[in-house]
Amino acid sequence: MPESQGGGARPRTYLTTPIYYVNDRPHIGHAYTSLATDVLARWRRLDGHEVFFLTGTDEHGQKVEKAAADAGMDPQAFTDRVSQHFRDLAARMNYSNDDFIRTTEPRHKAACAALWERLRERGEIYLGDYEGWYAVRDEAFYGPDELVERDGQRFAPTGAPVEWVREPSYFFRLSAWGERLLAFYEANPDFIAPATRRNEVLSFVRSGLQDLSVSRTSFRWGVPVPGDPDHVMYVWLDALTNYITAVGYPDENAEKWKFWPADVHFVGKDILRFHAIYWPAFLMAAGLEPPRRVFAHGWWTNEGQKISKSLGNVIDPLALVDQFGLDPVRFFLLREVPFGNDGDFSRRALISRLNNELANDLGNLAQRTLSLVARNCGGGRPSNPKPDPADEELLGPARALPAVVDEALNRQAFHEALERVWVVVRLGNAWIDAQKPWSLRKTDPERMTSVLRALLDALRIVATVLQPFMPDTMYRMLDQLGVPPDSRSLAALGTVLEDGAALPSPAPLFTKIQDDTAAG
Repeated sequence: MPESQGGGARPRTYLTTPIYYVNDRPHIGHAYTSLATDVLARWRRLDGHEVFFLTGTDEHGQKVEKAAADAGMDPQAFTDRVSQHFRDLAARMNYSNDDFIRTTEPRHKAACAALWERLRERGEIYLGDYEGWYAVRDEAFYGPDELVERDGQRFAPTGAPVEWVREPSYFFRLSAWGERLLAFYEANPDFIAPATRRNEVLSFVRSGLQDLSVSRTSFRWGVPVPGDPDHVMYVWLDALTNYITAVGYPDENAEKWKFWPADVHFVGKDILRFHAIYWPAFLMAAGLEPPRRVFAHGWWTNEGQKISKSLGNVIDPLALVDQFGLDPVRFFLLREVPFGNDGDFSRRALISRLNNELANDLGNLAQRTLSLVARNCGGGRPSNPKPDPADEELLGPARALPAVVDEALNRQAFHEALERVWVVVRLGNAWIDAQKPWSLRKTDPERMTSVLRALLDALRIVATVLQPFMPDTMYRMLDQLGVPPDSRSLAALGTVLEDGAALPSPAPLFTKIQDDTAAG
């Protein structure tokens, strides 16, 4: 992960989502990838990093051209409309992206042209003829050994139909990069994650790489090849370039170029090959550094069924937010499934997480603690007049949270980070029951105030580290805990809050869902 830049400069972090293809509306898969990126970006900012978080839309290619024609629209007008849906998703899901890039922007076309010229000048691109199997739906070429035959028709391994294509094409000398890529993977064992995906990529590269067709002449909706306008660039060469466009390429003296190379490209497992093979090869061929990591997450199913438009079971993330609230949905998506694995979405599981972990565990702990403070400490933050070794049973694990959460997020183990937090939340509920501050009020009021202060301090740490996952709710929780807005970073946890400061009246943080009927 990022290292300090020296000279007292803040460490830098550059994180990206894939740029989303604009042939349809956003679904839960888009929301999931961007959410993971957002949480890590927010965590790094909380830890004092200078962060650049990029998302956007991929707007060229034969598939978009066809979707626009089917909609009876000009491709640019069509992409303008669909791209806005992804901007709306980012706003509604409270993503903290610093830029939203579109591949139809002039800055991106200029970057693509510059990268192409650099590759051509270095002898990495040549003109030839392409003949082979192409899947329009995937915007990808496939070798004969990758095809699946069904009912006399050939399909890509993704299930997309393929067609035989022959046309003039520019080629990238990918075949020359196999050994160099393998050496790069060996020198950078964390480049591809999780490990199962790394093994897939290694196996593919070891089987031998063919030169890659990087231009098309059979459609027009793309970035023109410099000096040969009959050709448009292969959509993946165009799309992948967005990651350097946004940080100023081709101007390597640009202010934002300091963020390159990217720390993590978050992608779905279906586009890992493009990011883990083609992209580092393009970059190294151009004399540029590859990204530090590509993390490929799994796919969601819906109540055990594969998600598809034909089944009518596509999950609209905005509809979930309308029903259950934004932060519970954000929490559920990263809590339910180990990031990197496939996962199954179910309403029952979402309701269970909301009711049990958010309302019963965290919400109840906060409400009980703050209500006891309000009733027994005059509504002000109690001091800790009578420390006891028992306090460390709670405060020790709580103080360890920033480090253990950071370690898990370094590995993109979002579910594990949340489980570590919930160990402390559950401990807090057990500890308040064991200490019985309501009884101590009569028998040992000084000890009561110490117990309540320890609970408040532990809750402050919990709320601080949960901010990236549930920003709005944790903002309200920190308000209730009387933590000033300028004291909510990880570094600020080292400062002791003022004794006696007035706390606002406690209010519930989460609303329980009574049953499936109430939810629907």
